[in-house]
Amino acid sequence: MIRHIAFLTVKHAEDFDRTRRLLNRLCEIPHALAFEVAANARIDPIGDAADIVVYGECADEAALTAWKANPIYDETTQVVRPLRERRWSADFRSALS
Repeated sequence: MIRHIAFLTVKHAEDFDRTRRLLNRLCEIPHALAFEVAANARIDPIGDAADIVVYGECADEAALTAWKANPIYDETTQVVRPLRERRWSADFRSALS
């Protein structure tokens, strides 16, 4: 299983809800076994920089590649990119099911 995690900050606080709503459109893309967009709960006192967390699970690299190749992914990222300040992401292979 491949897990995809992205962390974003928004440029302006007033764009938070719109950015999260736009990112939720990624849920429409097939190929993900699980997908979620959420506000950072800011529980960790050291690592609370992110505003929004994007989490997805795909069966394998081919499914993740297909998910990212979907036109909805490109359309969404083109609209969200100007609203965000920073983005960090990681994809990793998980042995957990």
